Amino acid sequence: MLHKQYYGLGTAINLTVAEPATEADLTAGYQLIQHYEDLLTVNRDQSEVMSINHAAGDHAVGVSPITYQLIKKAVAVSAMHLGFNVAIGPLVKLWAIGFDGANLPKDTDIQERLQLIDPANIELNDERQTVFLTKKGMELDLGAIAKGYIADAIKTLWLTRGVKTGIIDLGGNILLVGPSTHDDLKWRVGIQSPDEKRDVPAGVLNTVEKSLVTSGIYERFLVINGQEYHHMFDSHTGYPIKNDLASVTIVSNQSIDGDIWTTQAFYQGIEKGPALIEAQPGLEAVFVTRNHEVAVTSGITDTFRLVDSEYHMINTN
Repeated sequence: MLHKQYYGLGTAINLTVAEPATEADLTAGYQLIQHYEDLLTVNRDQSEVMSINHAAGDHAVGVSPITYQLIKKAVAVSAMHLGFNVAIGPLVKLWAIGFDGANLPKDTDIQERLQLIDPANIELNDERQTVFLTKKGMELDLGAIAKGYIADAIKTLWLTRGVKTGIIDLGGNILLVGPSTHDDLKWRVGIQSPDEKRDVPAGVLNTVEKSLVTSGIYERFLVINGQEYHHMFDSHTGYPIKNDLASVTIVSNQSIDGDIWTTQAFYQGIEKGPALIEAQPGLEAVFVTRNHEVAVTSGITDTFRLVDSEYHMINTN
């Protein structure tokens, strides 16, 4: 297997291919990441998405098909009101968790930002491929969907280049390409233990090529006066989502679906999340609570096993 590590999208990126694929395939994958990041990032002053944000309350902005289609998808998912919100940008910037300047904002400032995060105030024009944020101060943030979109694009690129087996790891987004090199052609993928250092699993999933996307409270958080605040926000309160979950992993065919539904499922908590995912065709999930409980959806009960004795399985049916 050929492997290279890069940095992008705010995280360590690991790309791996099996021969006869070559290092050129890894390079092509990373160049695609750089191109998409240039279009979609909100962590720099200049990008297509930032052009939209800068024009909020003033005028519509025309963007490339890549950017437009992703924003259109994100707006449609936001309209479901299940937890995902592409207009969450003002809150993310206010808290800045995971970035320089992370802080606990004043409640008055949070309440002000809540007036700016309604996705209904995003106007799309399919004919012109323009995006207009109708209120000044609004900001799109594609952080909850862009990695999956990019991972899927890399897989498509690799398949056109003839890559038969590979791993796309964008930090929280794992997308498997083709059969593994094991005798049974299955992949073994660890589900991170929220209490341990990176790459120490609570459990392992034995699977054919799939996407596995994990959202958790353990990578980006802020501690003030002994209180921990994570980076996944509730659009109703303006504060981090409050429930017993430590992480959710979505198993799907496409990584973009994993991105979307980890957010939705995390928002619903251990009480409603498993039923929500059971109702979605083609999706499975692993839920890990702060109390070391693990629940999995029905389609992976036979292929997931715990490997950390601190954790125990629960039934949410």
